Amino acid sequence: MTHPLCEQLIESVEQGLAPIQRAFDAYQNECFIPRPPEFFALELCGEAGELANLEKKRWKGAPPNDAHTADEAADVLIALMNFCNARGIDLAAAVALKLPRIGTTSQALSAPVGAQPPDEVSGSTHTAP
Repeated sequence: MTHPLCEQLIESVEQGLAPIQRAFDAYQNECFIPRPPEFFALELCGEAGELANLEKKRWKGAPPNDAHTADEAADVLIALMNFCNARGIDLAAAVALKLPRIGTTSQALSAPVGAQPPDEVSGSTHTAP
């Protein structure tokens, strides 16, 4: 059973993310030279690394720079959109499929020790891929 908030989130993702992804694709195709998915995968790793480095510095006591953190988070989103578009990934569909699995995993992790995993409780024969 999927949590009602998860169901609401899935609906929001399905309605809201697809048009954003299409707009990113149109903008990228119109305004920039074509790049292969591998380029965007490496760009995504680099941008995520920059964001992680800012968090590491904050964790170690450096004063936070929220504007810089927001800028790097935006770079991660842009790189992710470009990667998904270059690879032909429907991100809204992928997220909608993933969210219930995350919810099931978090329920299993928060269950008391010795409790049955959610799939065993419900009698489902679903196994994770």
